[in-house]
This record gives sequence, C-alpha cells and structure tokens, in this order.
Amino acid sequence: QVQVAESGGGLVQAGGSLRLSCAASRSTFSINAMAWYRQAPAGKQRDLVARIISGGTTNYADSVKGRFTISRDNAKNTVYLQMNSLKPEDTAVYYCTVDSRGRTYWGQGTQVTVSS
Repeated sequence: QVQVAESGGGLVQAGGSLRLSCAASRSTFSINAMAWYRQAPAGKQRDLVARIISGGTTNYADSVKGRFTISRDNAKNTVYLQMNSLKPEDTAVYYCTVDSRGRTYWGQGTQVTVSS
C-alpha cells in the first residue's frame, strides 16, 4: 500500500502561480510513474495534467504545456507541479497518482481555484 498526500492548493488570481506537492510513502525507487490529474466540475472525468516516469521523461496535456512543470525529488519521495500563468479554466481539484508494482494509488485531492 502506498499513501499519497497532496498539498499546496488554494485561491489565486488569474496570471498567478501555485506549486502543488505530492508525497508518497514508498521510496521512489519502486515507483514507475507519478502524475497529476484534475477534475472539474465534480462528477466529470479526471483528466491527465502532467506525468513523470522513473527515467525522468515527462508529458503534459496540451492545455498546460509551457505553463506547468512537473518535477521529482527522489530523496523526498515527492513530485511537484509548478503552475504558472494560471487561468480560470485551471480551476479544479488536482489529484496525484503513484504507479508502483502494477497498481495505481490516488491521493485525496487538493482544490485549486483561479479567480478572473
């Protein structure tokens, strides 16, 4: 079992920045990939925002390319999502996932609200 804990959400004005953090309870050496998804509004599907695999390769949703950056700190078992130039349409609950040993673990989510 892997515990996943997100932090860093909040309210920000359009054009501002936020950094989300996601800490995994398992060493990143047994983790294949970590990713951020978002869901807005509640009940809609969760869409992939950014993903980083064990070798460091990243991929992003087209809507966030050039504005968001995903990174990992293996020493802290943590992945970050730096979000710049935020837009109201980025408002959502952001979820972190951890892929490890054939399973995907989800965090509880953190709310990001961007005001216009």
